[in-house]
Amino acid sequence: MDGIAIHHPSARHWRELMERLRAEMAARGAHPARTVVLVPYAQLMPLARRFWADLAPDGFAPRFETTHNWARQRPWMAGELDLSFDIGRDLLTARGWLEQGGLRTQADALAGQLVDAAWQAAEAARAVPPAQRAGWAARLRPQLLQGMEAPVVAIEAAIARIAFEWVAASSYATDAVLDGSLAAGLDLLVVLQGFQAEAVPQALARQLGDRALTWPLPAQATQGAIALHAAADATEEAERAAACVLQRLAAGEVPVALGATDRVLTRRIGALLFTRGVPVRDETGWKLSTTRAAANLMTALRASAWDAPADAVLDWLKNVPAIGSGTVQALERRVRRAGQREWRMLRASDWGESEGLQAAVQRIAGWREGMQATRTLLEWLAATRTLLRDCGQWDVLRSDAAGMKALEALRLDESASGEWAAWPQAQRRLGAREFNAWANEVLESVSFVPPHRGDEQVVVLPMSQLLGHPFASLVLPGCDERSLPASPEPPAGWSQAQRRLLGLPVREDLEAAQRAAWAHALQTPRVDVLWRASDDTGERSLASPLVQAVRLAGAGESAPDPRMLREEAAQPVVAPTARAPQLVPMQLSASSYEDLRRCPYRFFALRMLGLKEADEIEAEVDKRDFGTWLHGVLKVFHETLRDRGEVPPGERAALLESIARDAMERQRLGEGEFLPFAAAWPAVREGYLAWLREHEGAFEEAEGEHSVQLGPLTLAGRIDRIDRLPDGGTLVMDYKTEGLQATRDRMKTPLEDTQLAFYALLLPEREVQAAYLNVGERGEVKAVAHESLSEASHMLKEAIATEMRRISEGAPMPALGEGRACEFCAARGLCRRDSWSE
Repeated sequence: MDGIAIHHPSARHWRELMERLRAEMAARGAHPARTVVLVPYAQLMPLARRFWADLAPDGFAPRFETTHNWARQRPWMAGELDLSFDIGRDLLTARGWLEQGGLRTQADALAGQLVDAAWQAAEAARAVPPAQRAGWAARLRPQLLQGMEAPVVAIEAAIARIAFEWVAASSYATDAVLDGSLAAGLDLLVVLQGFQAEAVPQALARQLGDRALTWPLPAQATQGAIALHAAADATEEAERAAACVLQRLAAGEVPVALGATDRVLTRRIGALLFTRGVPVRDETGWKLSTTRAAANLMTALRASAWDAPADAVLDWLKNVPAIGSGTVQALERRVRRAGQREWRMLRASDWGESEGLQAAVQRIAGWREGMQATRTLLEWLAATRTLLRDCGQWDVLRSDAAGMKALEALRLDESASGEWAAWPQAQRRLGAREFNAWANEVLESVSFVPPHRGDEQVVVLPMSQLLGHPFASLVLPGCDERSLPASPEPPAGWSQAQRRLLGLPVREDLEAAQRAAWAHALQTPRVDVLWRASDDTGERSLASPLVQAVRLAGAGESAPDPRMLREEAAQPVVAPTARAPQLVPMQLSASSYEDLRRCPYRFFALRMLGLKEADEIEAEVDKRDFGTWLHGVLKVFHETLRDRGEVPPGERAALLESIARDAMERQRLGEGEFLPFAAAWPAVREGYLAWLREHEGAFEEAEGEHSVQLGPLTLAGRIDRIDRLPDGGTLVMDYKTEGLQATRDRMKTPLEDTQLAFYALLLPEREVQAAYLNVGERGEVKAVAHESLSEASHMLKEAIATEMRRISEGAPMPALGEGRACEFCAARGLCRRDSWSE
């Protein structure tokens, strides 16, 4: 060991342990090759070997192993119903156990809970020698479900019963440790015990009697220098923690341990260190499902579902090498133009006449159809493998460490899936949803530890695994009351009484282990302890009781903010403005002029530059879709009345209903997603027909295109509806499905209204009246008339001419940044409203 690590308490304790081990071997005549030392964590094996090599560089060395690593010397294959600790296999086995236990209809929902309960109980079961396991189960079985007779806990009782029977009937890889096959020739077994006693090593030590020793691994030492950091929130906590790591590296206090108390916070800190070029070795990893490779794999499976949303399919295609990005962009434009939420609803006509797009659509259809049949698990794995190869994702996954882990976890490689060929559970027939749910749960349950170079000086690991590591400094973030409780909650699945019966750690054991790990962590020579005063929701948060105890004992000192201040020259961002006389449009609509009135810069961006945000494929039908549908329904209804002549009032409701149904089919609005508006439609229909009976105008046209010249400028627009009045005048109406008060508010300042006044300008030869026709969802239909139309249209005409002339002469078009217009403005990112200096 070099530097400060030589004087570290753990380093001293390791040397003492090695000397004690050598003396004990000599006293007993134990040969090193027949001596096994069991360590609590795999990361300690190379460390123990290094300390032994420092003490005895020549000759044989004892074997430093973990229980699981030692057991691997005897090949073991899980039986048909055995617990394998392979989540993919155990989930399917759990379904079989649930079906045998009378829970067939709930097997899919309960499989994950059963696996969790079984994995916990297995810690007790595999500590029992295989020959004694049946007797152990017989003794515990009558007591296990006592107090769980009530119907309200029937499901919990069933899971506990099935989990117990599963672990009792199973064999385990570690059985080789307890059945005498591995330990028969041992001269000496030394169990190095961590903060919690492991069941299997303790059972083996009892079997071996005098040939076994149990030594505590934690070193007793004084506390190091403790710096306490109270951060305002999670962002400041992450920044402070990263700054602490940089300080320790700069001071040469390496290696630096970074405690993984809060995984989200740890990821933030890791990202900050990455930006500073600091390599980090993460020994805990994170959920495989959160990696990009696993996410892309699941995207492919979800996109293959028969009812997959169009957005899901497009997300998948953007990561498919077999289809070029240009083709995907063209497909996306077509999908957004069609406005269909489900891919299956798209028709051949939606793709246009491009042969390239049609060919791509056919390939996509073939890929999707190959993933929509009911088949066995092995057939699903083969189909998924074919899909990934055909679309080009297979090689991408294999070239990535996380991708390889995902392929391994799902057994998508042919050799791996072949191991299940004779396993009955792999012959289960699954639908697409069942297979996707299985794959998703597997990826959610598997941890991914990224590869590392081996020379990193910052190591991420849980507080409990600091044991035995001679770290020079420790940065321990996440020490708040939620992330670091003094008394951790035992895992769900077993009650306290059941845990005691099975010999599993109860709350008191977990608390003792937590406090021991905390005390050991504080023995690191330099410790930075960090917590936050509020969480991401703004809710107040307190320091962990463990931290509060340190503060009460006066053992730590409040540390200054470790972040370095730097001076930056102020560069205020002012509201942008534009001049573009050469881009003055030759045609103007009511909505484009409304943009000019609301914000000149918005008019410049959207109307003069012609910028346009991509249409969204809505997740559900909204009020805008209802309005579009209603416009179409009323247009066809009135044109039908006009063409047929007089239709008796009693037949109008049936006619309107028929047209409404046809419009739903034409716009491909499913009854499920349109249900809220379909439920309101009968009231809307009757309310509109009641208004129509009292209406004095005669329908002339709907959705008509009109234009008129205003000097060099063309005014153009589509008018919702034009009626002829009995006195020969013209009534222009615009439908509104908004709240009635919102429509009335438009007329509080009629001279500010643009739309109806603009429509009046489009009909210069007529005597025009105008109104907004508010069609409420509760059946209230009200016409809100424009009382100052003549004056408003005259003023609008002059304003348009004046404003367009000023723009053509180079007048500035500033971004106003005021009012509701900014809230949903498509040009907000261009004008950078949120970055302006106030």
